[in-house]
Amino acid sequence: MEQVFVFDDYEFLQNGEVTFRYIISGVEEIVFTEKLTFPHGDFTLIPEPLRHRLLMNLHLIFGISYWKLYCPKKIKIKNNQLTKEQADFWNVVYTKGLGEFFYRNNINFKGLIEFPYTNGTNAEPVVFERQNRSLLMLGGGKDSIVAGELLKEKKKEFSAFVVNDYSLQKEVVQLLNVGEIIVKRTVDPKLFDFNKRPGTYNGHVPISAVYAFIGLLTAILFDYRFIISSNEASANYGNVEYLGERINHQWSKSEEFEKLFQNYVKTYITPDVFYFSLLRHYYEIKIAQLFSQYPKYFPVFSSCNKNFRIQEKNKTKWCGECPKCAFIFVTLGAFLSKETLINIFGKNLFGDETLIDLYKELLGIKNVKPFECVGTSDEVKLAFYLVYKKKEFTSEVVMRMFEKEVLPNMKNIDQLKKDLLSDKNLPL
Repeated sequence: MEQVFVFDDYEFLQNGEVTFRYIISGVEEIVFTEKLTFPHGDFTLIPEPLRHRLLMNLHLIFGISYWKLYCPKKIKIKNNQLTKEQADFWNVVYTKGLGEFFYRNNINFKGLIEFPYTNGTNAEPVVFERQNRSLLMLGGGKDSIVAGELLKEKKKEFSAFVVNDYSLQKEVVQLLNVGEIIVKRTVDPKLFDFNKRPGTYNGHVPISAVYAFIGLLTAILFDYRFIISSNEASANYGNVEYLGERINHQWSKSEEFEKLFQNYVKTYITPDVFYFSLLRHYYEIKIAQLFSQYPKYFPVFSSCNKNFRIQEKNKTKWCGECPKCAFIFVTLGAFLSKETLINIFGKNLFGDETLIDLYKELLGIKNVKPFECVGTSDEVKLAFYLVYKKKEFTSEVVMRMFEKEVLPNMKNIDQLKKDLLSDKNLPL
């Protein structure tokens, strides 16, 4: 029997909770329910047509976590209709947002995702003016901290926007000294059981796209004009070619997604809320340089994604083993002293021989770029060069690898510095 993925329905309750229901039908019928919980706020104050648009689109983006279990060809949207252009948007979001997932699971995505549409569907945006203030999407890493400090320097009114509530984010918000809106997302716990079943798929989803849609509803509900992310130029660079397409782990952080999302919101939801990245023109290494000027955050921040797992959370701020830890260690090392760097991470990653192959991947001299939110190989090379010039890690095994295998081939270092570390005008 053909499997069908059904976007069944959504419901908002008076206690600030919204539920989203999905059905996978076929040999058996499987029902999933996801929840969003807001601290307060009256959904009835949002005009009904706009409220419907917001919840419908959240329904569609949340569904990506459940659809990918079986990747059924047939998709049904119950009680809602899309225009062809809207369907095209969702085809792109699912296809490119799940690029890494398809690559790792060896799935042919060509023509796989076809959202249904109905000719003649009304999809006019709804005018609903919001106050001239911003929600800053805050994860607790260096990027959103830099964005927050830049907003404060420019005396812009903003609040921190947090999905779920981790102690790491609380500490950062306290140091930023701004207001905070926390939205709780509860994935159906059955999903984790199905992820372990034979015959199902598991893998990366475009989480930044998910957060963008949550941020949109949050901005509308709590009266904000702007949703600010901290995505950088480095996110535009992919990892590997697969079936003729460039697979990018960070696609939902890329400028391509940002522009698609801006246009979609303006055209089909509302022209009165605008999503953009404050750091779009900066590379990761430039953001590391800026972050090095804010030492008060050194004891509390982390960019290690093991802190944000729904299950099996990390016990320390830095695992010291993943691509993100390795990347942040070298980029911050370009601007911080050895002592300060080791105090942050709790260990010397350049002295860990097991990380040599990982650093080679980051440097672009082995395998493919790691599937993580890391910068380009040019950024890593420049960061290594700047660390090398300070001569604090010359005896370490990782630095000896760089000196032997990479440094002799580095050219145009001054141009690299100019390209990657130049100051840019902020979109404020």
